Amino acid sequence: MPRVFIPPLIRPLTGGTEDVELDATSVREVVDQLEARYPGIRDRLCKGDALKPGLAVAVNGNVSSLGLLHKVREDCEIHFLPSIGGG
Repeated sequence: MPRVFIPPLIRPLTGGTEDVELDATSVREVVDQLEARYPGIRDRLCKGDALKPGLAVAVNGNVSSLGLLHKVREDCEIHFLPSIGGG
């Protein structure tokens, strides 16, 4: 099952849990399952039907441009990260 690492600022919603394994095939399913386990987490990760502005998702160490649509496999590691910008 994909392993999801919970960002430190959201851990109060998870009772301090740092990571969970979920039976999901996309980042959207990950968020749905996190919401089912830890109500309120979707509002911290998403705005409408997308990740919140300023938030990115990394799957197996690669930041995804697909956001919630990114497919995940059993052996994936998923991290929600603040987006990094520069100029």
